[in-house]
Amino acid sequence: MHFASDNSGPIHPEVLATLAEANQGYEMAYGADTLMNEVRDRIRGIFEAPGAAVYLVATGTAANALALATLSKPWETVFCSPVAHIHEDECNAPEFYTGAKLTLVPGGDKMTPNALRGAIEGEETRGVHGPQRGPVSITQVTERGSVYSLDELQALCGVAKEFNLPVHMDGARFANALVALNCSPAQMTWKAGVDAVSFGGTKNGLMGVEAVVFFDESKAWEFELRRKRGAHLFSKHRYLSAQFAAYLRDDLWLRSARMANANCARLADGLRAVGADFLYEPQANMIFASFPRRVHRNLHRAGAVYHLWGSALEGTDEEEMLACRLVCDWSITEDQIDQFLALL
Repeated sequence: MHFASDNSGPIHPEVLATLAEANQGYEMAYGADTLMNEVRDRIRGIFEAPGAAVYLVATGTAANALALATLSKPWETVFCSPVAHIHEDECNAPEFYTGAKLTLVPGGDKMTPNALRGAIEGEETRGVHGPQRGPVSITQVTERGSVYSLDELQALCGVAKEFNLPVHMDGARFANALVALNCSPAQMTWKAGVDAVSFGGTKNGLMGVEAVVFFDESKAWEFELRRKRGAHLFSKHRYLSAQFAAYLRDDLWLRSARMANANCARLADGLRAVGADFLYEPQANMIFASFPRRVHRNLHRAGAVYHLWGSALEGTDEEEMLACRLVCDWSITEDQIDQFLALL
């Protein structure tokens, strides 16, 4: 009954098998391995972008920070949601690598076009004394489990383009969003107006690798230099390539995401049946819900693992409602979900 994070789950067996195959003999280093050629071609194919620049790094923070650094200048600001991962969970790495600041677009889980336009218009008002306008970063799936629709993405990108600003997508849960929308990668990225995407794998069954895709190939060399300078270029790169090769073969990335989303839907249906309160409507593989403190205590005692969200288990009011986050990955079983629901 482990719902703490999709980072906590195991590596998919198909990925392990490909890693074992890649471990035979010798391969050229630093991304010159033959598997990287396969990964590059497959990503260009699924995104319908034959000229896209494709790179691999080991962490989502590196993917986001280095991509944004390539899209921005040190005197600019990056526009993002107040709950974006680049703001809440990356220890100022985007600021460190970009030299820029973050401007939080007022609102909740999702940015809206009007709020984004207002935030953009609020900059470049102080001449040389204030930050200049820079990239817009959109998180898909959001950090609260919501999914931007294609219309919402197009509207946000449209605002960015009005000001000639590039758009970055933090796609740590890219595949979960894609299967939720039942659309193509191209529709969710460059056709909507996205210039670069962090295409996640670690949360969806890989050991530790994320792809960075630039639809403007003129950014390629700068990203390569930034990746090396930032100490994120792997010498034994084939082990990153092997993971992503397995991910894309036979649509493992989509199969895993569908399993994770289906597990979440099963859990959400069970929570609705017992009258749980939802903080946000679950749309992918994350649920934010509230239970009384006594229920949390009993679930934890019975072995359930998940995070309370902005709440503390300690307290004397057993009926106080405490918020929690429940995350499903591809590997959790229906029996484990049903066991959790039966305890609840």
